[in-house]
Amino acid sequence: MRQSASRRAFLLRSLQASAVLSFPSLLPASALGLDSTIAPSNRITLGGIGINHRGGYVLDYFLRQPDVQFLGIADVRRDRREAVKNEVDTLYGNKDVAMYRDFRELLQSKDIDAVLIATGDRWHTTASVYASNAGKDVYCEKPCGITIEQCRILAETMKRNSTVFQGGTQRRNVVNCRFACDLARTGRLGKIHTVHASIYYLYYRTDWLEAQAMPDKNEIDWDLWLGPAPWRPYNSTYVLNSRWRGHYDFDSGARHLDWGAHTVDLCQLALDKDGTTPVRYWSEGHRMYAQYADGVNLIMRPDGWLGLGTCPVRFEGDRGWIEVGDSGNMIVSPNELRREIKAIRKDDPLNRHSFGESPAGHVRDFLNCVKTRSQPACNADVIRSSHVACHASALSWMLQRELKFDFATETFNDDQANRMRSRSPRAPWTI
Repeated sequence: MRQSASRRAFLLRSLQASAVLSFPSLLPASALGLDSTIAPSNRITLGGIGINHRGGYVLDYFLRQPDVQFLGIADVRRDRREAVKNEVDTLYGNKDVAMYRDFRELLQSKDIDAVLIATGDRWHTTASVYASNAGKDVYCEKPCGITIEQCRILAETMKRNSTVFQGGTQRRNVVNCRFACDLARTGRLGKIHTVHASIYYLYYRTDWLEAQAMPDKNEIDWDLWLGPAPWRPYNSTYVLNSRWRGHYDFDSGARHLDWGAHTVDLCQLALDKDGTTPVRYWSEGHRMYAQYADGVNLIMRPDGWLGLGTCPVRFEGDRGWIEVGDSGNMIVSPNELRREIKAIRKDDPLNRHSFGESPAGHVRDFLNCVKTRSQPACNADVIRSSHVACHASALSWMLQRELKFDFATETFNDDQANRMRSRSPRAPWTI
């Protein structure tokens, strides 16, 4: 912890010194970490935990940053460890990336400042807590917690350890999404009465796939793959085909948080509701509904969108509305608001290439905060309230009845729902 804090202080002093020496002139690109002239001592050193499809996509954006140096990969699968190492070694022109089967060994490295966690959902909170306790800053893919309790533990741990945490709900740092939220927050749509969040069709299962012969531990460490999830027999489908999704023990809230973690989060931002949640939840078919204490309605639905790409959201006020999606396009009413859309600068340095769903700006936001020790857009407190709203609505759908919820005490008016706020982790993975 002392070593990591000392290195972070050095990075911050370097950033501040560059600013002082350059003031009042424009900062050179090298001082901001925007070219390839970053001294090794000024780089943020990064490790990866569980890097596969989505993780590889996000890692690519980290590797594009000249002030990042990737040092190690931890994965329970040998093929994934080797694939990431080979990719990064080829990029760097050396063979320096270290490989670990057990992520706890990677966290012991005093040379690593931060980690990218892109494991399956069951691991996100536990791995983040272990990383924070080891003095590492954390960028974690969503959902960052698969229960209401995990979201609280995550936020409390990051605050206690002064960890810079960025949840992978990157659309808060995407230009068109941020613009739509700003329209709602600044009153240009009038008084907001309804917000809409896109979701998958809801689904979960509790059966086990057929047992298969256990693989060699060095090829696939099944026990470590399961981690805090309940024990069940090995089946390659879970691991090699990533078809653990939808299985309740490994997944979160009837798959609601796959997209809801992004879109409900944007609705929370548009309404300035960070730090709270709706107080009522109910469902009809695959649509879920929620209502905030001030009467604003949240509708979570898988269909009926305008075709603007994946993860659309829609904000409706008494003077207008806007809908945006991952295509980067926006449809807005009334017509006079279209002039503001044309004025958005696509070459904003923080958000370059971040129309649509690109994590470019989100990664840069995290790295800047690692240096300045400030809070990124999707810090653990932000993640907690938006994720809890998703979990509460998913529980209402799973139980097929209306629920009332108090965010301050994290309690429902329903005994069964209260029991489902948490899951018992398998030893030794208590947090």
